[in-house]
Amino acid sequence: MSPTFASLGIRNYRIWAAGALVSNVGTWMGRVAQDWVVLTELTDHSATALGIVTGLQFAPMLFLAPWTGAVADRVPKRTLLIATQVTLALAALLGGLLVVTGTAQLWHFYGLALLTGIATAFDNPARQTFVGEMVPRTRLANAVALNSASFNLGRLLGPAVAGLTIAAFGSGPAMLANAATFAAVIGSLLLIRASELTPAPRAAGHGSARDGLRYVRRRPDLQLVMLLIFVLGTFGMNFQITIALMATQVFDKGSQEYGLLGSVMAVGSLSAALLAARRSEPRLRVLLLALVGFVGASGAAAIAPGYATFAAALAACGLTALTAMTTANAMVQMRTEPSMRGRVMALYMAIFFGGTPLGAPIIGWIGDLLGPRWTIGVGTIAVALTLLVVSFWLARHENVTVSYESQRRPHLRVTVAPTHPVPEAAR
Repeated sequence: MSPTFASLGIRNYRIWAAGALVSNVGTWMGRVAQDWVVLTELTDHSATALGIVTGLQFAPMLFLAPWTGAVADRVPKRTLLIATQVTLALAALLGGLLVVTGTAQLWHFYGLALLTGIATAFDNPARQTFVGEMVPRTRLANAVALNSASFNLGRLLGPAVAGLTIAAFGSGPAMLANAATFAAVIGSLLLIRASELTPAPRAAGHGSARDGLRYVRRRPDLQLVMLLIFVLGTFGMNFQITIALMATQVFDKGSQEYGLLGSVMAVGSLSAALLAARRSEPRLRVLLLALVGFVGASGAAAIAPGYATFAAALAACGLTALTAMTTANAMVQMRTEPSMRGRVMALYMAIFFGGTPLGAPIIGWIGDLLGPRWTIGVGTIAVALTLLVVSFWLARHENVTVSYESQRRPHLRVTVAPTHPVPEAAR
């Protein structure tokens, strides 16, 4: 089997991946339909309302992360995932029924976004670390990358299918279709053989939430990765808002063109995930170069003169952003003790997605005040400034020299002074 798809040779992971792919397509259908309802049916293209909905979806990850990670390390992950997936399915079903019956109001979607966020706060650390129970450590980076590929293949297909479904049948049926796809991932969890799983050992003591915070506090290498991901997630990855605003306000497009933009961006993301699946070890230089590329791509998207050039820039955004996210995810998982992985990944997901409650309303407000293009521009500036600060910090405080060499390919050289080495996880 090709090294890119090595983890699919494991039965449990293969079943899980199949169910997750179907569910991912539905999830992206639901997201597009939800945003379309909020923007065009419940408000008059209010970027602020859309920012609030997005923020409510991610706020629980920020506030519940220490406890959800502890739960993921103490409760059987398959059992926890079945419970969270059922909850998410019910939330999607209720939203679809409200739209179909014509009784939906904006506050309904605020409440459903919050419920979805709470379920996702428990689902994410369990789902991220469950991969490590299905595959050996030698294939963990590959499995993480394939998970990203599945997510982005769903992101490629989901928005396009959602756009067609909304145009043909309306937003409600698109949301109901999302609810139905949860049956695939729930079914896959029931088919997995528990005897072939390798559960992570429990941490010494009670495995409390504070243990995860103390563990990360002692690991500057993990802190560096989490800082970069926080800025990217908070200010750079609000495309759920920015694409909708650019499509409707700048380029005056309808639901099909809006859905197509999400699929175009996913082309780049899927390509990045498949490339990442071939790398056995994630590296810091790959993460930094990916973020440099993201600054250029998102800057181009912010000033794109037309729909086609904006779509091309989005593909580059997807490629660079997903490379950064996959590399960071694998770095954190592979450098963390298995017994601590649930709590550390909960913090990681909180930092990445939990920043959205801070960034999304700000981005929405900027869109209303300065225009849609600035919703992308502010992320470009934030990531660029963070890269400069991190490069300066590495050079001054960790005796690391970061240099860009112009050869046939861009290359980042990181040299570490032996008198003050950077921990192995940061390399």
